[in-house]
Amino acid sequence: MATLSDAKRLVVKIGSALLVDAATGALRQDWLTSLAADVAQIKARGADVILVSSGSIALGRGVLGLPQAALALEQSQAAAAVGQIRLARAYEQALAPHGIIAGQVLVTLEDSQDRRRYLNSRATMETMLGFGVVPIVNENDTIATDEIRYGDNDRLAAQVAVTIGADQLVLLSDVDGLYTGNPKIDSTAQHLAIVDKITTEIEGMAGDVGSTLSKGGMITKIIAAKIATEGGCAMAIALGTDLHPLAALAQGARSTWFTAQVDPQAARKRWIAAMKPRGTVTVDDGAGKALLSGKSLLPAGVTGIIGSFGRGEVITIADSAGVHLGQGLTRYTSAEARQIMGRRSTEIAAILGYEGRAALVHRDDMVL
Repeated sequence: MATLSDAKRLVVKIGSALLVDAATGALRQDWLTSLAADVAQIKARGADVILVSSGSIALGRGVLGLPQAALALEQSQAAAAVGQIRLARAYEQALAPHGIIAGQVLVTLEDSQDRRRYLNSRATMETMLGFGVVPIVNENDTIATDEIRYGDNDRLAAQVAVTIGADQLVLLSDVDGLYTGNPKIDSTAQHLAIVDKITTEIEGMAGDVGSTLSKGGMITKIIAAKIATEGGCAMAIALGTDLHPLAALAQGARSTWFTAQVDPQAARKRWIAAMKPRGTVTVDDGAGKALLSGKSLLPAGVTGIIGSFGRGEVITIADSAGVHLGQGLTRYTSAEARQIMGRRSTEIAAILGYEGRAALVHRDDMVL
């Protein structure tokens, strides 16, 4: 069974009901301070942490004096605009005493469905993590409409976990895990500590019970668990209402862990391998050897481009004899690749007129 102390890259989802007081619409400052201390402890042992946080609409609602009833789209977007700046500032101030820099990432469903945006999101968060930053991710409620929404941050958190290659996802909730029934109305409901496989029976145990501040229920958590575990990420549903919720989970507090079905890197490689290539790049012998030793494909090693492809699409990588070495996600269009092939990465800006990525295909986006 997974334990929080094993996590190398952790995504934590924080719901509005944990972060914002339902009665006053004010931030639960003591709770956020304790969460920041937990994050600092996890980072101190070398793990990456990404926070997927609700709360912008809930905070903005309080500031604007809007009712607790359902809001019109325009009201929700206005509340999000007002609340998001307060939410970002709250995380910045909570993490700063621990020497941790917070960074804001706003996304919509389109950002994970569009390959170009997907690559941008992944690259940005990878760079942030490399600098030791804790990304604070939220749905961009200020501009998102129903057609481009995740609709709940449980699924958003699962998508972020898969995108960034996290090995663990924790959904902090107002319940301590999955039960065979709704424990609020069924006294015979039994707690499940481990779920090795999400079956139709497990799905049937999820009742759609949410709070007035959040849109999520157990159903969305099960959907998130399917996304995460199939992408190689173990997931926990844990009680988050008390102070220091992550420390409590690390110390064995009751929760439900969903077992990852594959290794996260293997899941990503399998996804890339299953996609249909849109073109081919040929490489010289030196580049071919470099790839086999685990290096990225740099423009300098490319000798030819076949076909037309866009950024983020899958291309075949072939050697000088036409033998397929593998395939991967390209960081350049076919037109751009033709301009920079055979050239050093330091020349890309001068050729294209803007700073680009050093690699044509990064090793993390490649299957050999």
